[in-house]
Amino acid sequence: MSRIGKKAIPVPNGVNVTLSGQDVAVKGPKGQLSWKVVEEIEVRQEGNVLHISPRGETQRHKAMWGLSRTLIANMVKGVTDGYEVTLEMVGVGYRAALKGANLSLQLGFSHDVDIVPPEGVKFEVPKQTEVKIIGIDKQVVGELAAKIRKIRPPEPYKGKGVKYAGEKVRRKEGKKK
Repeated sequence: MSRIGKKAIPVPNGVNVTLSGQDVAVKGPKGQLSWKVVEEIEVRQEGNVLHISPRGETQRHKAMWGLSRTLIANMVKGVTDGYEVTLEMVGVGYRAALKGANLSLQLGFSHDVDIVPPEGVKFEVPKQTEVKIIGIDKQVVGELAAKIRKIRPPEPYKGKGVKYAGEKVRRKEGKKK
């Protein structure tokens, strides 16, 4: 039995969930998301609550049960609250700026790195060394944050690079003379 799959998904006021066959569409104040549920899973709506159940007892049914419940819950949370990931830049001369909707990063290369946001994602730069990625789709926001971090990941000797807010960089001691 899936502990996650058994939990019901509460649908807050102002959020509209539409079920048509295996398609789940969630519309809320921040936008609209949709996803096609796999055939092994059944989605039912009873009032303001969504219930997810498997149609069989195989290992795949159980695995898809918890996954489907989590993805639908993330869609509901995304259209109501949205998702935000904060990145910090550590290093001399490392900074970020907005050029219209695009993000321009100076990360110690001979050129600036420009990033175009995908559909439904926007950037905020509260400080020169901090970037906030905001959107309604958790997967797109997290994937974009990981791609930006991958451009210049934090290095273990001085800790320079792009890191998630609150991330601890494991430091090494360095050379001894």
